Amino acid sequence: MKKRTGYFLLSVLVFAACSPQKAINKQVHQSILQDPSISRAHIGISLFDVTDNKYLYNYQGDKYFVPASNTKIVTCFAALKYLGDSLTGMHYLENDTAVFLLPAGDPTLLHPEFKKQPVIEFLQKTTKNVYITDQNWKDRSLGSGWGWSDYNESYMAERSALPVFGNTIRWVQEAAQGVQNEDPLFAPSPSVYSIPEVDWKVRFDGDTARKSFYVERDQAENVFHISQSTEKKKEQEVPFVTHGIQSALELLPDTLHKEVNYKAWRSTRNLQPMIRSQQPRAIHSQPTDSLLRPMMYRSDNFYAEQSLLMVSNQKLGLMSDRLIIDTLLKTDLADLPQVPRWVDGSGLSRYNLFTPQTFVAILNKMREQFGMDRLKNIFPTGGTGTLGSFYKKDSGYIYAKTGTLSGVVALSGYLYTHKNKLVIFSVLVNNHNGNAVAVRRSVEAFITSIRNKY
Repeated sequence: MKKRTGYFLLSVLVFAACSPQKAINKQVHQSILQDPSISRAHIGISLFDVTDNKYLYNYQGDKYFVPASNTKIVTCFAALKYLGDSLTGMHYLENDTAVFLLPAGDPTLLHPEFKKQPVIEFLQKTTKNVYITDQNWKDRSLGSGWGWSDYNESYMAERSALPVFGNTIRWVQEAAQGVQNEDPLFAPSPSVYSIPEVDWKVRFDGDTARKSFYVERDQAENVFHISQSTEKKKEQEVPFVTHGIQSALELLPDTLHKEVNYKAWRSTRNLQPMIRSQQPRAIHSQPTDSLLRPMMYRSDNFYAEQSLLMVSNQKLGLMSDRLIIDTLLKTDLADLPQVPRWVDGSGLSRYNLFTPQTFVAILNKMREQFGMDRLKNIFPTGGTGTLGSFYKKDSGYIYAKTGTLSGVVALSGYLYTHKNKLVIFSVLVNNHNGNAVAVRRSVEAFITSIRNKY
C-alpha cells in the first residue's frame, strides 16, 4: 500500500513538473506558431525563472539566430562592466608648452544630446598648443557585414576614434526651396559651395523642386546632393565620411577657436621621455548610464558601436571590436551555454549569431552584477522607447531590448509576473515573411500570457 501511495505521489509530482511546460507550449502554439505571418519562420524561445533558479521553458533555446539589436545587450553588459560610473572623454599628457591628446572614442563629444562638454571646456581654457594622435585606433569605419548601400542612412554613422556631432549632419529645409544645415559651419549659399575651412561640397540637384526633400552623400567623400521640396520643414540626418580623425580635426577649430594638430607620437623624439614618465590623465565627460539609456531606449547603433570601442580602449589600450570581442568571450563570457558569433556592437551585421539561452545567461549576469534597480533605468519598459507601442498595460513589469532587421524580430529582457516571479526571457524570430509589427504583437500576446499565469 505504501509503495502504491509513493508511486501515486511521484506521478503527481511528475505531472506537476510537466504541466508548466505543456501550458507554455500551448501558449506558444496559440500566440506564435499558428500566426500565418511567422508560421514558417525559425523561432527560439527561452524562459528562465530567477526565483526558482530553473528554466520554465525552452523551444529551440540552444539554436543560433541572427539577433539584430539584441546584440546591444551584450555591448551594454561590457560597458557596465568596464566603463565605470562616468565616460572617459579624452586622455591627455602635457608639458610646459603643449597638450597631447589621445582620443577614447567617446560618442558624446559635441553631440547635441549632451549640453555639457567637459572635453571642449578643457581645450578652450588651455593656452597651450594642442596635438592629437590616433595611434590607438585599430579598426575600420564600418563594421563587418554591414550593408554597404546603407551608408547614407542615419542609423549607420561611421565609427571613429574621435567622433564629433555624432558623426552625422542634420539637414533642415525650413521653407520651400530653402535648405540649410543646423551646424553653424553651414550657411545659405549658391547651388554649389564649399563649407568654410572644410573641404566638403554641397550641390543642389536640378533647377526644379521635387516633391520630396532628400540629401544623398557620395559614398566615399563628403559631397552632399540635395533635392529640394515644395513642402516646409523637412529634415534628414546624414552620416559624414570621417577619414579617420581628419573630419573631426576639420570641424573642431570652429568650436574651439584654435587648431588641433595631428602628430604621430611614436615618431616624435622629444615626446618619448614624457610618454615614459607620465601616466595619461583622463577627462571624464558624461555619466555612463546617460549614454547607455538612449542606446537601449531608441536602439542607437552609433552609441553601441562607440561604447564597445570605448570598452576596448579601456581594457586593451586600443580600439578594436574584433580584439575586445575575442577577449570578452574568453574571460567574462567564457561560461556562456553556447559560444556566440559576435562581430559588432550594434547588431547591424547579419554575421552575429546568438542563442536564446545565451541572452538569458548574459541578462542573468547583468542582474547579478549590476542589480535590477540600475537595469530598470537603462532598459525600456512598456510604452517607452522601442516598446512605445507595446506592453503599455505592463509598464513597470517588463524591461526588454527589441531587435529588428528584415525578416528578424527579437525581444529579450526581464519580466515580473503576477505571482511576483522574475522571469528572464528571450524570443528570437528569424526569416519571417510578415509585417514586423504583427510579429511583435504575437510575441506580445505570448509574453503577456506568461506574465498573467506565472
